[in-house]
Amino acid sequence: MKILKWGFIGCGEVTEKKSGPAFSAVEGSSVMAVMSRSEQKARAYAVRHGVPRWYTDAQKLIDDPDINAVYIATPPSSHATFAIMAMKAGKPVYVEKPLAATYDECARVNRVSEETGVPCFVAYYRRYLPYFQRVKELLASGVIGRVINVQVRFAVPPRDLDYAHPDNLPWRLQPDIAGGGYFYDLAPHQLDLLQEFFGVILEARGICANRGQLYAAEDSVSAIFRFENGLPGSGSWCFVAHESAREDRIDIIGNQGSIAFSVFSYAPIVLQTSEGTQTIEVPNPPYVQFPLIKQVIEHLQGRAVCTCTSVSATPVNWVLDRILGKF
Repeated sequence: MKILKWGFIGCGEVTEKKSGPAFSAVEGSSVMAVMSRSEQKARAYAVRHGVPRWYTDAQKLIDDPDINAVYIATPPSSHATFAIMAMKAGKPVYVEKPLAATYDECARVNRVSEETGVPCFVAYYRRYLPYFQRVKELLASGVIGRVINVQVRFAVPPRDLDYAHPDNLPWRLQPDIAGGGYFYDLAPHQLDLLQEFFGVILEARGICANRGQLYAAEDSVSAIFRFENGLPGSGSWCFVAHESAREDRIDIIGNQGSIAFSVFSYAPIVLQTSEGTQTIEVPNPPYVQFPLIKQVIEHLQGRAVCTCTSVSATPVNWVLDRILGKF
């Protein structure tokens, strides 16, 4: 596939700056059409971004003969359905994270991808960002010695997120659409990065609670997990924290030092060893999904290999579902 002509299913906030412009910034790639159930949103997006066509029916977009690749930017509950529709039509897919709303749905996507031979990629774009590539380089250098523990800490007040009122819940707080609450939306990025660094998590369990009583989904989660290499890890997430408790931090503790970094704020990386403390600032590109989207496009053009596939993304959903006690 030398020329990629993309169709977008979904045109929400993520497509405006994080991902959408990147599809036209790579040689041999352009956006041909966009779809939303809202005619007004689809048309407005197409006009605003210079997209030639718009649809209100996902099947019609997939059937468009001028479209040969599909980007799925809808809430997780529809990811598997649209991905399978596109793959059965012979069109490669790039899906927003998490891959689906459940581990079982991820398995369905993988089966269809294998049966059809059509690739499915997932938007765990932080794997490819320079900031996290630098963390990976530090780990590979052995500067902190043997890694012995990993700790995730995340806390935000409700006003930092999109919750406003119990009578008008965002889709991220509707488990039948999102898979869970904010945990299912935000923790995937953290867990995917850790599995990129240390391998697949083979054991996981958690305790979930609703402490703020603002909505029905879990708002506080504590978990422990173990990677395939035996490394233990733990995490705590609170989405109803006080302002003073705000935190976005992962600590990687080695026997010769430690690395601390953020996942969402991109605060300077902190490296601590016996030689002292070093802070490392690493800028990211303006369109944060650009490095991954470029890799996906070049993979489809036969010029690179992208490992951010649906198979590699599926263990994240397994861990999420284990922590939330889904099985």
